[in-house]
Amino acid sequence: MFDVIISGGGPTGMMLASELRLHDVDVLVLEKDAEPSKLVRSLGLHPRSIEIMDQRGLLDRFLAHGQRYPGGAGRFAGIDKPQPANLDTAHGYVLGIPQPVTDRLLAERAAELGARIRRGAEVAGVEQDQDGVSVELADGTRLRSRWLVGCDGGRSLVRRLVGIGFPGEPAKTEWLLGEVEVTAPPEEVAALSDEVRKTHKGFGIGPAGNGLHRAVVPAATMAQDRSVPPTLEEFRTQLRAYAGTDFGVHSPRWLSRFSDATRLAEQYRVGRVLLAGDAAHVHPPLGGQGLNLGIQDAFNLGWKLAAEVNGWAPGGLLDSYYAERHPVAADVLNTTRAQSELISPEPGPQAVRRLLAELMGFEDVSRFLAEKITAIGIRYDFGVGPELLGRRLRDIQLSRGRLYELTREGRGLLLDATGKLSVTGWTDRIDHVADVSGELDAPAVLLRPDGHVAWIGEDQNDLLRHLPTWFGAAAEAAGISQE
Repeated sequence: MFDVIISGGGPTGMMLASELRLHDVDVLVLEKDAEPSKLVRSLGLHPRSIEIMDQRGLLDRFLAHGQRYPGGAGRFAGIDKPQPANLDTAHGYVLGIPQPVTDRLLAERAAELGARIRRGAEVAGVEQDQDGVSVELADGTRLRSRWLVGCDGGRSLVRRLVGIGFPGEPAKTEWLLGEVEVTAPPEEVAALSDEVRKTHKGFGIGPAGNGLHRAVVPAATMAQDRSVPPTLEEFRTQLRAYAGTDFGVHSPRWLSRFSDATRLAEQYRVGRVLLAGDAAHVHPPLGGQGLNLGIQDAFNLGWKLAAEVNGWAPGGLLDSYYAERHPVAADVLNTTRAQSELISPEPGPQAVRRLLAELMGFEDVSRFLAEKITAIGIRYDFGVGPELLGRRLRDIQLSRGRLYELTREGRGLLLDATGKLSVTGWTDRIDHVADVSGELDAPAVLLRPDGHVAWIGEDQNDLLRHLPTWFGAAAEAAGISQE
């Protein structure tokens, strides 16, 4: 029996697998595609996801394959306004990196940590009882695990099999997306693309590297089955309809469809089955939040599910995954709905767009929207307390190095400038860094494994009252070895 089976080997599934393996959880990832996908649905990582890679020691790998775009973080509805100065992050840029590269780097990391990965393994059935989950594959193989997590995309079979509702709005608009070669001169492609985008924000064509161009254009009608890619001729027809030319597109590397369907799962957990990433929420790609949202789901869920598997999770910890992440997804859906309206060529939405562009000239407005897109403004509800409580702590310089260099192992962390506090009884779950100095603007801060601030103070008794909330009973009381 496995501890956890993950259905879906995309970025959410592989990030979750890595987080679980940091805590020695026995993980199997099932991916129905025999080979990694070439589709480039996401073009980059936002600051919060970049921070996550830094927290786990992966950022150098991503930087080696990506391109930094300073000033690009938090662009709202494509409105061309400068990024607000001094965002609360050490990574105030977008990292341009194609999704297949992100997929590969995260899969490599999961394998390095010991996750087992089976490609060409499609889930066909799920049954659960009080002790675990039975998973049947399309080839008849039956597997057993203590937990199952559906990271299998917007059409999630796991979500349907366990009966989780997926309410929202069906697609009203569809776009064609692909990477193709063109015969038109580069200056003609650039000039025409810019001209069309003045009135049709959902259109674009530009270089994608390796002699390819990435093109997106509204579809003529809604496809009955969006999993069926468009034909090259369909692509050409729509390019001509919007730009007056098809740019001589040929030799597609891949073609795909996407829509503005917007849905949010009613629950993220039924018994021993959970959802993460697109299986839990789908929305238009405006703002580029989809892949980032899934990675951040996995980062929130991983340590909590590991705590459940390893026997020290306090009551309600696993359910806090839904309590914290569902409102975040709901806000992202609201934000993408708003952006979808703002790219409409109709006079009303365009008037609102012009007004918003004026408002974004105010620093507070620009910062508010940027923090929404980049996810650095998220504050989980940990009750009444200082402003920093519930927020993630940005990377700061300490006397013992950078903060994020201390978070590689995915454990809790007590930063103790007083040098007088103790986490005796929790040292199997929490690292204690005492006598720190530097940029820490508090006597002591307790961080969860995902970097969010769980406690601020200097009183040992107050700390002892808060430790069980996130880290369970002390090891002696719970009968857990700290060796």
